[in-house]
Amino acid sequence: MKRSRRNHSPAFKAKIALQAIRGDKTLSELAQQHQVHPTQITAWKQQLLEHAAELFANGQSLAEDSQQRVQELHAKIGELTMERDFLSSALGRLPVPSAKR
Repeated sequence: MKRSRRNHSPAFKAKIALQAIRGDKTLSELAQQHQVHPTQITAWKQQLLEHAAELFANGQSLAEDSQQRVQELHAKIGELTMERDFLSSALGRLPVPSAKR
């Protein structure tokens, strides 16, 4: 019987990769414990090692990007609120009976 494909969370992958880097257990032991193929653990470990520097390099810029995105979304909310209020008042002035009244 073929097992269906599983999707592991990024947190799970990071946890397993860190355990593999620590070296407290062998890849085979980790694979058996977490029911994951040893090759997959090796791939996650390699990805973690390759991208670890980005965490420190981009840490500040990610926070700045996030703050800028929040400001853009607040501006968009204000714009949409003004548009909604304008259209609502314009709808109230129409002589045709509407569902709102």
